Amino acid sequence: MGLDTRAALRRCGSALLALVTSTGLLATDAASADGTPAKELFGARALPTVAAPTSYGFYSKGCLSGGIAIPTDGPTWQAMRLSRNRRWGHPEMIALIERFSHDAAAKIGWPGLLLGDISQPRGGPMLSGHASHQIGLDADIWLTPMPQKTLSYQERESISATSMLDKSKFLTIDRSVWTPSHARLIMLAASYPEVERVFVNPAIKKKLCDTWRGDRAALGKVRPIYGHDYHFHIRIKCPAGSQGCKDQAAVPAGDGCDKSLAWWFTDAPWAKPKKKPGEKPPKPKFATLSDLPKACTLVLNGPAPASEQQATFGTAYRAPAAIPAAATSIEAVIGAAAETPLAEIPVPLPRPALQ
Repeated sequence: MGLDTRAALRRCGSALLALVTSTGLLATDAASADGTPAKELFGARALPTVAAPTSYGFYSKGCLSGGIAIPTDGPTWQAMRLSRNRRWGHPEMIALIERFSHDAAAKIGWPGLLLGDISQPRGGPMLSGHASHQIGLDADIWLTPMPQKTLSYQERESISATSMLDKSKFLTIDRSVWTPSHARLIMLAASYPEVERVFVNPAIKKKLCDTWRGDRAALGKVRPIYGHDYHFHIRIKCPAGSQGCKDQAAVPAGDGCDKSLAWWFTDAPWAKPKKKPGEKPPKPKFATLSDLPKACTLVLNGPAPASEQQATFGTAYRAPAAIPAAATSIEAVIGAAAETPLAEIPVPLPRPALQ
């Protein structure tokens, strides 16, 4: 993404923030929406908001303005679980996924990425599966390599990812499925400057600590967490111009192969919480719209593009035959946004079909 494009997006983001803070639009539908779980509100939105790309709030408490979708298929990736409609993200996240997929194929010979959840069209809490992934800056990548064929819709819904663990043992890598290429893939993901963290299972982190012989500078970004034995989770930093986006604290110095990792191999992380006799379990509490950053009300109620195709980016996107090739460049559309009222800012048109 060029400097002129970044500047245009920053100007659009500033205009959106000014609108949010200086008008009464934040109160739109807030009274009626309050009390309804925010995950139901954001989960019901099938398309993004037509506005400048901006991540609001924190990874586990926020929303996404101007999100774009990665194409379902690319030369080095395929998106999975399409029914969830979670292949949306901030343009910086989508660009990184594409670049990572190309680099993985070219540099380490990885057959291609199978993409798990990124974010919902407008971010926000999800109906199932994640506490984070709310601001378009998180992405799950399967540890199963992409097959040579193009998977059908049904296959993308039903195929299971492969665990890297030997389930008969405690936090132990399954040698029959783990390969050096898995290690290279994870370390490649951690190598990008914009990547803040890569979450993996503690057993995978330990395997990397024990066996990685390359540059260990990025190993500290690889963080152990519950689960994540079927996939790893990439998190990038708040993009420039995303006012209101809150970065996570920097990872500690070092490679992370220390006491913090050893803790995962004790009983403490796996002990069930103690309950007092007769104590009733607390009722689950779900975040409501009022719990999220104020800008999320505008994001939730903002206008949507006419179709998914108008908000789908990527070098591999093939416009359906019924949709004519676009004559306007992406750069021209973004450049025009600086002089266009916010409500009239267009989204980029479908890309021409590749030959």
